[in-house]
Parts: sequence; C-alpha cells; structure tokens
Amino acid sequence: MVHTFSLLGQNIAVDVNSGAVHILDDTAYAVVQAMENKTTPLDAVCEKLPQYSRAALEESYRELQELIARGELFADADYIDPAMAVIRNAPIKALCLHVSHDCNLRCKYCFASTGDFGTGRLLMDADTAKAAIDFVIERSGARRNIEIDFFGGEPLMAMDVVKETVAYARSREAESGKHFRFTITTNGVLLDDDTIDYINREMDNCVLSLDGRKEVNDRFRVSPNGKGSYDVIVPKFKKLVAERGDKDFYLRGTFTRKNLDFAKDVLAIADEGFRQISVEPVSAEDQYDYALREEDLPAICAEYEKLAQIMMDRRDFNFFHFNVDLSQGPCVIKRIRGCGAGCEYVAITPEGDIYPCHQFVGKE
Repeated sequence: MVHTFSLLGQNIAVDVNSGAVHILDDTAYAVVQAMENKTTPLDAVCEKLPQYSRAALEESYRELQELIARGELFADADYIDPAMAVIRNAPIKALCLHVSHDCNLRCKYCFASTGDFGTGRLLMDADTAKAAIDFVIERSGARRNIEIDFFGGEPLMAMDVVKETVAYARSREAESGKHFRFTITTNGVLLDDDTIDYINREMDNCVLSLDGRKEVNDRFRVSPNGKGSYDVIVPKFKKLVAERGDKDFYLRGTFTRKNLDFAKDVLAIADEGFRQISVEPVSAEDQYDYALREEDLPAICAEYEKLAQIMMDRRDFNFFHFNVDLSQGPCVIKRIRGCGAGCEYVAITPEGDIYPCHQFVGKE
C-alpha cells in the first residue's frame, strides 16, 4: 500500500509496509498514482498518462523499480504473520492506573462521563494499586522498563495513593530487575507547591490539560458550579513547568466542532510559554453539537497544514502529532493494530478490573 499526497509544494509517497517516505517530482508522482501494484507494466502506466512523453515515463518508471527492488515501494506485508505471533504473546510494558474515578471539573465533552466512567465516583485504595504493580511485574516478561500512567478522573484527588504506589514500585525495582517510569495526567486544579515539587521529582512525564484560548478552554472545562478553569490552572502550570527543568511534559488540549480553527489554540498555548503541545480531536457521538463530523475533515486537514507552516516559521514549540520517527516509524503493533491496547498496554480501574485501555472502561 502506498499513500500519496501533496503538501506545501512537495509530492510525497509513503510506503506503508516498509515505512519509507519519498519526495517525488511531478512525473514520478503521477507514475506511482497510476500503478495499482508493483507489477503494473509500463504500458499500462503510459496508457493512463498520455499527457507525459513515453521517455519521461520510462525514466521515472525505471527509478521507481529500483525502489521496489530495495523493498521501499509497494513493499510486501510479509512482517504481519510473524508479528501477529509475537503480538499474541507480547508482555505488558505500560499500565494506565485509574487511581481516581472522580473529578473536580465537569468538562462537558468528557469521554469519561465527567470522571466516573459511568460506573460511580470512586478512588482506588493502596492495596489495589500495589496489586496492579505486582501484576505488571509478573506480566512484563523480560522487559526491564515499565510505564505507569496515573490517570482519572483527576488523579490528584488520590495523591496519597499515587505516592504510596510510587514508593512501592521503587521498592520492588531491585529484586524484580524492573525500572519504572511514571507519568501523571492532571487538570491542575489541585496543584500546590508540595504537589508540584513531588511531580517534578518523581514523575518522568506529566500531561497538563488545557484547551488553548481562555474562551475555548472555559467553554467546556468548567468546575461543578459552571465557572471556567483557565485562570485557576494556567498560573499553576507555568510554575510547574518553570521548575521542571529538562524533564518531559506536554500541554494536552481537545478541539471540537466549536473551534475548528484550533491552530489558534496551539499558538495560544505556545504564547503562554509552553513548548510541548498536543491538541487532539474530541471523541463524541454525532448527537452532540460539538462532535466532529465527516464534513469537517477538509477544514481540519487545512488547519493541520496551516499549523505545520506556522511551526516551520516559528520553530519555538513542538506539536505532538507532528513528531514522526522517519528512521524507524511506529512499532509493529501500532502498524498492524493502530495501537497497543490490550496487548502491551492495559488499564486498571479503582475496583481492580482490567480493560484493554482507558477508552474501554465502563463499556461492557
């Protein structure tokens, strides 16, 4: 499979199976699009492209055949069967630990039913959290590095359990031969000096929830009394990031049908001094007026293109979804299945139930 597209004056062909990315001139680009597979004969290509001379098509076709011979174009998917055998027995490498099925915000678009995932408001106890650490150690096989993401709801509502879990995991590292890497996702409302110090000391990464412009953020990300959260959380996020040094973090926002001009929200976050940014599409059913629809795709694609150009011009912030490893591409599980849910990654609820990922919690 070859995916072709043009962007900012460049003709690009992505060979899905090999992961190779090619920038092509107009003739070679037309030839790739005219080829149904790697065995498409030159005569068939010439018949589809009468606007080009045969000599020009022959030259491009010959160059493309060299890429095909190297397995970089129209590559076979011969990795799938052996990879599936590995996937079926893949050890767990990441755990989403739902320490809180409660939240102190009532975000209107929340996929988790404002924090309780439709199952009732509950905090995880320390025994369940420790059992989850034991579980991932047992099921991680020969893997040394294990990721733990403290998630909710709002995990800062269970900060005592977070601290006890981190201490317990660290206590098991030496005898288990494992190394734990911790992440926490927070809306920031409960951040104070002590919590900021703890997060910056113990969390290898932190995800800070902010939708961008104040009016955009406060349309959806509101407290139980309906008041917007922007003025409460932004100063706290700035303090956390200023004291974090070179440790990882990113600001994570959501765009909806109400702000299809979301590049402005990315820039609003960057202009507040935050350099690591992710703004992602809302997950919502069509019945909601903020849900994205198929008819919105042209506007969304145009906005991503606009954002890419702005990034190249400014070069003072990173946008998570534009970070692509062109040397290796995504791991084989993501290439085959789209993500590692239920394979290398699972989510555990406050009750101790196990789900393929946080998006499945409460969906029996």
